[in-house]
Amino acid sequence: MSVKRVAVVGAGVIGLTSAVVLAEAGHEVVVYAEQIPGATSLAAGASWGPYLVKPYDRVQQWSAHTLHVLTDLAADPRYGVTVLAGLEASRDASTLPDWAAVLPDVRECPPGDLPEGFSCGWRYTIPVVDMPVYLAALIGRVQEAGGQMVQQRVGAFDKLARQFDAVVNAAGLGAVALAADDSLFPIRGQLVVVTNPGITEFFSEDTGTSPDLTHFIPHGETVVLGGTALPHIADSQIDASTSAAIIRRCAEIDPRLADAQIVEHRVGFRPTRPEVRVEADSSYQVKVIHNYGHGGAGVSLSWGCAAEVRDLIEGW
Repeated sequence: MSVKRVAVVGAGVIGLTSAVVLAEAGHEVVVYAEQIPGATSLAAGASWGPYLVKPYDRVQQWSAHTLHVLTDLAADPRYGVTVLAGLEASRDASTLPDWAAVLPDVRECPPGDLPEGFSCGWRYTIPVVDMPVYLAALIGRVQEAGGQMVQQRVGAFDKLARQFDAVVNAAGLGAVALAADDSLFPIRGQLVVVTNPGITEFFSEDTGTSPDLTHFIPHGETVVLGGTALPHIADSQIDASTSAAIIRRCAEIDPRLADAQIVEHRVGFRPTRPEVRVEADSSYQVKVIHNYGHGGAGVSLSWGCAAEVRDLIEGW
């Protein structure tokens, strides 16, 4: 294998994971981003679960690989990854999503164990991720493998042509301009982080396509409460009424959350398009590998997509 000099544009979970995989494969990696780590990834909940992303066949492969890696990382406290049991429930008749087939312990929840008002549900175990801790660990891993971090905006891929053999486009919503992709749009998410009143399992309601989500994930001394999914909205201001509604919905499931102390509010913008884009592009003066458009499933697909990026670069 010939060593490639690679620029990774973007320092969210997709860019940083790509940088780790490439640097640890022996390539010379420089990560460029306006924010390190990326704000949207920093604001995420986050848990494994490839919701509402296509193409299905590739998503299944990417997510299964990522599940394996995250499960292994949970053994190292530096990463902030925990393998956690919990419940996904629905108020209406529903079926378990196809992606759950790769989980080893999925089982239907007896009706008597469901929260009031719910008609069906499933219990399973998944990795959940404390994103500030996790992203810091990924940055450290890039640097340990010899990669560099540069806080700088990249205005065009061609400006990197003389310095690099290839560019990984992990710019998230920045790809609207960088890759002239008008199919990409934000889905606004708002979360509330509270002190943990003793919750040890996650909860997620299957709300279908509703913009109002109900889920909570414990991370040791805190719990992340969610959320919202508002398409084509990129307002970063905290909406107090939205936070109150999130707390109210979560407290209906677990009343202990009603009086939990608020630690912080988070807002992020899921970079969404009809399909995740992971492919080589020879239309620039430098070889470009796109890796963006993961919506709310960036964490869930990150290691699988990064492995494909590595293979594309090494096989080009």
